[in-house]
Amino acid sequence: MLKWLWVTILVVFFDQLTKWMAEANLELGEIIPTIIPNFNWSLAYNTGAAFGMLSDAGGWQRWFFAILAIVISILIVIWMRKLKDDETWTAIALALVLGGALGNLIDRVLHGKVIDFIDFYVSWDLFFLSKWSDGFWHFATFNVADIAITLGATVLVIMSLFYKEDEPQKTRAL
Repeated sequence: MLKWLWVTILVVFFDQLTKWMAEANLELGEIIPTIIPNFNWSLAYNTGAAFGMLSDAGGWQRWFFAILAIVISILIVIWMRKLKDDETWTAIALALVLGGALGNLIDRVLHGKVIDFIDFYVSWDLFFLSKWSDGFWHFATFNVADIAITLGATVLVIMSLFYKEDEPQKTRAL
């Protein structure tokens, strides 16, 4: 099922392109509203893992997460090679996760940090809590690689929870 690696290449291409565009057009910490409700553009750098974990660990985490991404990427390719021809959704999900891992790996190796620029937030007004708070809840700033990893992992979880192993994936609709 390595034929699905084109999805990985596409994810890495769009991830790196959008990160380049973000760095070329945004200042660090600047918030630019979009026409999409609850989304901003905001350049941020992450030297740690998801949600900034270990970002202040002193530098060793850069290479730890880079090596971890390489090991995971190798395991994903091995997993993809072993998939049967009817395991299409698993192959696509793995290709998405691989693309995201490689996109963020490129950032860690070249820049020492992951470039993030998509800022999602929720107004407390949406939950009718405005009388208790006048602020917004901001999710961690993220990028295209993070979206691909999340989509791929979600598909893998759905596949593991709702589908039988002996049922061909080609005929399944998600």
